[in-house]
Amino acid sequence: MPALSPTMTAGNIGTWQKKAGDTIAPGDVLVEIETDKAQMDFEFQEDGVLAKILKEAGEKDVAVGNPIAVMIEEGADVAAFESFTLEDAGGEKAAPKEAPKEEAAESSEPPDSGSQTSPSTLDKSASKAEPKSEASPESQEAESSGGRLQTSLDREPNASPLAKAMALDKGVPLKAIKGTGPNGRITKQDIEKYQPPAGSAPAASGATVAPSYEDFPASSMRKTIANRLVQSMNQNPHYFVSTTLSVTKLLKLRQALNASADGKYKLSVNDFLVKACAVACKKVPAVNSSWREIGGQTVIRQHNTVDVSVAVATPIGLMTPIVKGVDSLGLQSISAQIKDLGKRARDGKLKPEEYQGGTFTISNMGMNAAVERFTAVINPPQAGILAVGTTRKVAVPAEGEEGTGVEWDDQIVVTGSFDHKVVDGAVGGEWIRELKKVVENPLELML
Repeated sequence: MPALSPTMTAGNIGTWQKKAGDTIAPGDVLVEIETDKAQMDFEFQEDGVLAKILKEAGEKDVAVGNPIAVMIEEGADVAAFESFTLEDAGGEKAAPKEAPKEEAAESSEPPDSGSQTSPSTLDKSASKAEPKSEASPESQEAESSGGRLQTSLDREPNASPLAKAMALDKGVPLKAIKGTGPNGRITKQDIEKYQPPAGSAPAASGATVAPSYEDFPASSMRKTIANRLVQSMNQNPHYFVSTTLSVTKLLKLRQALNASADGKYKLSVNDFLVKACAVACKKVPAVNSSWREIGGQTVIRQHNTVDVSVAVATPIGLMTPIVKGVDSLGLQSISAQIKDLGKRARDGKLKPEEYQGGTFTISNMGMNAAVERFTAVINPPQAGILAVGTTRKVAVPAEGEEGTGVEWDDQIVVTGSFDHKVVDGAVGGEWIRELKKVVENPLELML
């Protein structure tokens, strides 16, 4: 099992593209493997022949380094490996148990980046093994209590017939009640005063309610996402700044550019917003920064180019492919890259370098008309992320020849999440102001 990502410790076997006896050349896809972040093709890099498949399609949590197939040189006898087993290949080791603190999101940064959350930094932690017990305890014979044996009637709770009927009707356990009647007898009043323990509810009379739910195993990608989100919320003090953007001019510019494109491109509102984020990051470079630990020293790294991670929903979870150097790209190039990266993200065909890194993230839920606004979790080690809601038509005052009237304005509510370790509140507010300025005057994006 190859390590197809820096944080991969185990993988799931997908579809084998070759069968026993097939010849393989460098670059041929041997098998699909689900890593902790994506479904990826494993391309073999040597000439040879697939002699035996040791791990069939559908095998789960195969540890990195464990044998999954046997490769032999061309001309060697394939039939000799027909009865070859996993044990013949040296057996297999169990996949290491996942520890949230040791995982790093491939969607955010490569290893050895200097961040506390990079894979090479997190992998330095080691878990301590529990001490083994020196000797098993000797069996001991149970001591007699000295009491007499009781019949089943004697062991029944001491309760009046009325109390028993009431307990059966209300689902009250008689053994949990201490009677207040003569000789500890449970009475009607004891049943009425009974309060079930916190967190429990009396069952219906004589009925057992079966649980109504279904468990689904968490994928490797879902576990990684969960661990990274917990790390981000615990380690990065988030604060949020919201504003309303008027996009009426932007929509008119988009319509005009698309009309003159002659089918070469089709710009979306998100393409403009990605470019606007890059412009704002260049004007307020403190936001285009990250918190790092390098050689025992804490630094804030300010990036000279703006690489925007674009959140994409895929069938197996959220991914953030990166459009690199957005500050120096035109809208047509940005649009083409977002479409290409988004398609390959949904198909599970992204390369690690295409979703590791980034200096700022945008998450757009504007295609869902029900989402007016939301807040997003920072993608560490980045210091900011912009959450974009849907477009709404809002009536605003307008001065006309006949006085003050009303006109409709297209508006979007956006919310920036910032890491207070890196970006002070006033700086986050300044970034939002620059974003609002360029979005509401979209011709500046053409400069």
